Amino acid sequence: MLKSTVKFAAAALLACAAFATPGHAQEGKKTFYLLSHGGPSDAFWLDWNAGATRACEQLNVTCNISFSGGDMAAQKEAFNSAIAANADGIGTTSAQPGLWNAEVQAAKDAGIPIVFFNTDDTATGRQAYVGADLRQAGVIWAKYLVDNKLVKEGDTVFLPVEVPGASYQQLETEGIASVFDPLGVKYDVVDAGTDPAGIIAKMSDYMLANNPPAIIALGDSVAAAVRKVFDNGGIQAGSIPVVGWGNSKDVAEAVRDGYFNAAAWQFPSAQGFMPVALLNLAASGEPIGYDIQTFSLYDKSSYEPILKLYGE
Repeated sequence: MLKSTVKFAAAALLACAAFATPGHAQEGKKTFYLLSHGGPSDAFWLDWNAGATRACEQLNVTCNISFSGGDMAAQKEAFNSAIAANADGIGTTSAQPGLWNAEVQAAKDAGIPIVFFNTDDTATGRQAYVGADLRQAGVIWAKYLVDNKLVKEGDTVFLPVEVPGASYQQLETEGIASVFDPLGVKYDVVDAGTDPAGIIAKMSDYMLANNPPAIIALGDSVAAAVRKVFDNGGIQAGSIPVVGWGNSKDVAEAVRDGYFNAAAWQFPSAQGFMPVALLNLAASGEPIGYDIQTFSLYDKSSYEPILKLYGE
């Protein structure tokens, strides 16, 4: 069975959030800003947006949701606009370490609650985080390969990623390194880009040139491309072990069909819902000094709940 690591605090959170809202209804709707570095058409962010929108409706709050598509300047502009508008709360991702130090401090000075989601930066002093521990994700993937004797000393594992240098890549690779380095297992972080066709082409070229013993897909887009890369290259499903992100129907099907050994699920709709509930608590005077982890590793024995979400 798929085992969720969403903390038990979530149940209490939803209950408290439901009770907190009516008492403030006469004061007018609260307004929250939710700022993502992702793209609105990305499979993960579509599910995330559905969860966030559902939370806004259920809690009767106004949410201004924006996607910067990797444009950090646009996300900063949206963040500062939220502060200027005296938002009741701001939720944001952190695609680069240190990106939000000044903005978080300005928001705190203005009494605006701040929740990070999807990617964290604890150094900012944000009040809460909803999402996976990305460094621990890297540890889990690397340990899966090691514990199942799928890699050995001297191997060089292929680590494709969409945005080298982004915080998610840095944190995940730190976790991988903590497992691989002491064992003499090497790894190669490779820029696959963000264009779907380009990702397939670059990953295929790397596979042809290097014949890696294993793959850890550091992002959802590169993970979704694995099956096409294998099929295009005539690589048999299961002949090369693959782990990584699995927040899409494509990867869940790849797990089912043997292209992926194990994939990580971040419960994207819950990751959209929970920041809104946390901000609603904070805006109602409740303390929110805790994090909610949304992460689970699934394999061929436990992919069914994810595919059911996509109507299969």
